[in-house]
Amino acid sequence: MKRKSILLVAMVLIFSLLVTACGGGTSTPAEQSANSTETSSESTINKDDYFITVATGPTSGLYYPIGGAFSNVIKNKLGYKSSAQSTGASVENINLILGGKADLAITMSDAIAQAYDAFGAFEGKEPQKNLRALMGLYPNYVQLVTTDKSGITKFEDLKGKRVGIGAPNSGVELNARMMYEAHGMTYEDSKVDYLNYGEAIDQMKNGLIDAAFVTSGIPNATIMELGTTNKIVIVPIEGEGAKKLIEKYPFFVEEVIPADTYDTDADVNTVSVRNIMIVREELPEEVVYEITKGIFENIEDIKASHNTANTHLSLEKSQIGINIPFHPGAEKYYKEMGIIK
Repeated sequence: MKRKSILLVAMVLIFSLLVTACGGGTSTPAEQSANSTETSSESTINKDDYFITVATGPTSGLYYPIGGAFSNVIKNKLGYKSSAQSTGASVENINLILGGKADLAITMSDAIAQAYDAFGAFEGKEPQKNLRALMGLYPNYVQLVTTDKSGITKFEDLKGKRVGIGAPNSGVELNARMMYEAHGMTYEDSKVDYLNYGEAIDQMKNGLIDAAFVTSGIPNATIMELGTTNKIVIVPIEGEGAKKLIEKYPFFVEEVIPADTYDTDADVNTVSVRNIMIVREELPEEVVYEITKGIFENIEDIKASHNTANTHLSLEKSQIGINIPFHPGAEKYYKEMGIIK
């Protein structure tokens, strides 16, 4: 009997050793926790579920190539389906985001401010507090363009002139409206035409328009093209008019357009407003985090799209001009990088 007991104990010990050697033991709580953490850190994104539409602007402006570069990175480097959409720019882009018809969009910060707090072009509507930022981009310079044939040298000379003020409710047109107001004028003082600036510059070449508002980065290709056949004049935004503008709309800042930008006779004083990339609030945090991270890891691809992007786009400048909350996914990335706390 005693011999059987000893034999039984020996068999149990041998079995235990075999199980342990084969890795068949039950994992400890610490091991279970580690395994759980490892699983949860894996991406749960099914990229086939998302088609990322990037709303840009007219094909004649900077929004289009820069927005296209964003879309290319999202598609070719991050593996999502994506395309860039030509639009009427800022206000239309905001409405596309709010209507769920775009996922990313380039807009000017003045248009964002108006939508977020329901004034200006968004007067009488509900404040759009669900607008979210992805990153700051570059400054848009207000460029009031004419030629030496028009005789226009200061803002007040627009009285009685034919002026292209931008497509209705575009960022350009919003700026034009504010400029007139700051100078104690209204559209009734001029013969205004609601043309995007590409169309307005074409009309100027044909002598059908005297001046046009172009709010964009510098240099602007359509203005440079005008300079191949005409002597360009950039009308300054300065003095009392600029002072009143900035006092009422502090998102404007004083800027200078160097003379060599368009071969003008001297540097020109003006104002600028920042462009920002906004993102649809409903996109999951994980998707927006991955897009934000991917954009900055491939920022050279986007900087190559235009000289303005090359000059201004960087992680360090990503917070400039932001006047709305960041999307949680973007915020997560910026915190990881130490850009925000």
